[in-house]
Amino acid sequence: MVRAMLWNAALAAALMLGAEAAWAESRVALVVGQSAYRAVPALPNPANDAKAVEKLLGEAGFEVTAANDLTQTELRQLVGDFAAKIAAKGPDTVALVFYAGHGIQVDGENYLIPVDIDPKRETDIPLQAVRLDDVLNTLTSVPTRSRIIMLDACRNNPFPEIRKTTGQGLALVDTKTGSPGTFVSFSTSPGAEAEDGGGANSPYTTALLKAGRESGLQIEDTFKRVRLAVNKATEGRQTPWDSSSLVDDFRFFGATEAAAQPEKKRTVEEWRSLLKGKKVEEANELIVADGSVDAYEAFVSLFAEPPLGTQAKRWLDRHKRMLAWNKAVLANTASAYKTFLNQYPDSDLTVTARKLELRLRNKPEVAVAVPVATSLSPTPVAALTPASGATCPCGTPPAIEKKAEKKSDKSKPKRAEREETPKRAASKPSRGRVYYEDDVDDVVVVRRPPDYYDAPRGPTISIGGGYRGGGIGPRGPIGGNIGGRGSRY
Repeated sequence: MVRAMLWNAALAAALMLGAEAAWAESRVALVVGQSAYRAVPALPNPANDAKAVEKLLGEAGFEVTAANDLTQTELRQLVGDFAAKIAAKGPDTVALVFYAGHGIQVDGENYLIPVDIDPKRETDIPLQAVRLDDVLNTLTSVPTRSRIIMLDACRNNPFPEIRKTTGQGLALVDTKTGSPGTFVSFSTSPGAEAEDGGGANSPYTTALLKAGRESGLQIEDTFKRVRLAVNKATEGRQTPWDSSSLVDDFRFFGATEAAAQPEKKRTVEEWRSLLKGKKVEEANELIVADGSVDAYEAFVSLFAEPPLGTQAKRWLDRHKRMLAWNKAVLANTASAYKTFLNQYPDSDLTVTARKLELRLRNKPEVAVAVPVATSLSPTPVAALTPASGATCPCGTPPAIEKKAEKKSDKSKPKRAEREETPKRAASKPSRGRVYYEDDVDDVVVVRRPPDYYDAPRGPTISIGGGYRGGGIGPRGPIGGNIGGRGSRY
């Protein structure tokens, strides 16, 4: 009896020491569940999902802040407070956000929907919702080890009038174009809608609760299992998707190790060789777990029969369309949206693309000239630095009053220097000096450039949205953005 008690105590101590070693970094999490919407039917599962994920993360060593059914003001305040909490913990912190509820895209921007929203038109969304990029930018503004965002927010657009003019699901988010150290997981692929589920939790959260508890799994492998489980549970109707720029290893449970080298991505031909000869069900599991375009390309070329061949083709077509849409939104020019319309003239994004193309049609598209490198080696910094030593516009500018040098006939006498004589005593003093050569045929005048008055364009409006209208912000003719697109995370 005593021996058994000692064994149990030793085992518990070992588990506690192992957990402490595994969670040497600080772990903080923000969990939000939005169920009690006021202007549209309530969602039964987000509150349940948030509660279950809160428990999972607590067991995984996270200090969890949880809140449900938040208004726009409350959600923004909570995100700001969470960022302050991360900053207090220090840079060796893993910050995680889980959001369950409605989320929609407008003009290529993703928005999280608070419970007090009541939009009458599409343009109300940026004013009443919370832009996903604002959340991501807030998190990346604080030094952290890793940032993990899990969004069970791709449920159907609940606003009938707005649904007619916006795309389905959420727009693609590519973390590789932003700050390194970010992992974003969506409950379904870009441009698709997720299911709320018929049980106590959504299909995405159900899979996460199981895969997340498997010890020793890297986060990328965890979400491969989530992707496959959700795909099976929904019979191919929903396939989670993620984007990662993580540079450090992360595991929900088990000791964290040095980040391993990422696996070499297979080409279409390599995938075709791997899949050839396999049963269609086995091949489908491999490509769903991988989630790459090359894997789906290879599968579609080998297996065309329904239902799995049809599902894979539908996923591939939609993903390519969302990649093209993301490219157009990032360029944000009339020609970019026109190119998208030429490629996809009849899609759920057609109305939005036509609207944005028309809005930007008269806006000049300025091409940025990039100097062609003359050598494979980088240009030395000294070669780019002017003799005055100023390396940026904020440095000390070179003296304006430089004497012009005569290129020919060095034997001429030096020029005499005298101040320009004012015409009247009341007149303004000279803005420069005038130099006269003794030779009257050679007169060189050096003056300061005139001052130009740039009329004020009014105050910048920033309320956290991303609505690009005419004439305000950087996306319209003189802008076109309330809240702006902002820096990319």
